This record gives sequence, C-alpha cells and structure tokens, in this order.
Amino acid sequence: MTDRKNPPKLTVWHNTKCPVCDGGINFQKNRLVRAARAGDIEFRDINLEPDALAHFGATLDDVRRRLHGVDSGGRLYVGAACAAEIWRRTPGDEWLARLIDLPPIRPFASFAYDRFADMLFAWNRWMGHW
Repeated sequence: MTDRKNPPKLTVWHNTKCPVCDGGINFQKNRLVRAARAGDIEFRDINLEPDALAHFGATLDDVRRRLHGVDSGGRLYVGAACAAEIWRRTPGDEWLARLIDLPPIRPFASFAYDRFADMLFAWNRWMGHW
C-alpha cells in the first residue's frame, strides 16, 4: 500500500510537441518546484526517449495520447491515474487526487480524461505537431 502522505518518487513522461500538454505540464511544474528540487517528481519528454516505457508495452503514440508515470516502486500510472498521482504531490491539489480515487468517481474521471486525450491526440496529428 502506498503512503499517501509521502508518496514515492514519480517520473512522468509527457508530449512536449503538444502545445496543450506542454502548457499543462509547465503550469504544473511551476507549482511543484519544491517537489521537483527534492527529487519527488520528474517530468520527461517522451519525444527524447521514445522507448522509455516499452517494457510496459507503451508505444510512443500511447504516451503522446495520455500521460504516463512510473513511481519508484515500478508501478505504472496512465491517464487520469497519472494526473491523480501528480496532484497527490502538488500542494493544495491533494484533494483532487482523493476525489479521483473515490470508487464511484474513478470510472467517470478515467472516461472523461480518455475522451479528451483522444480528441487532443487527433487534433495534434491533424495540426502536424509531430
């Protein structure tokens, strides 16, 4: 079981070629300066490491479509679950992680995240962002 007050280090892979994704991560990075300096969270560009998550079966397009994170215990978080793990480490946003973790909310949050991610992925392809 993960200690929710002191979660393990999280490495998040994201798509810097997507202006929406990159903007969201940059906003989050600014809020997580202390955690990043302490080594509790790290953001990495999947375009620089396209095979970084291949051992999980995740392709470059999978990570371009949805956030992927791996904690120091080797647990993979994808999509809404990854967003919740980021919020868990963001001062003032822990409540969002707790909300998404609620069993009646989790499937709806995942569905909404996945549909938005699908639309954003299609838009990025159409715009030629990679």
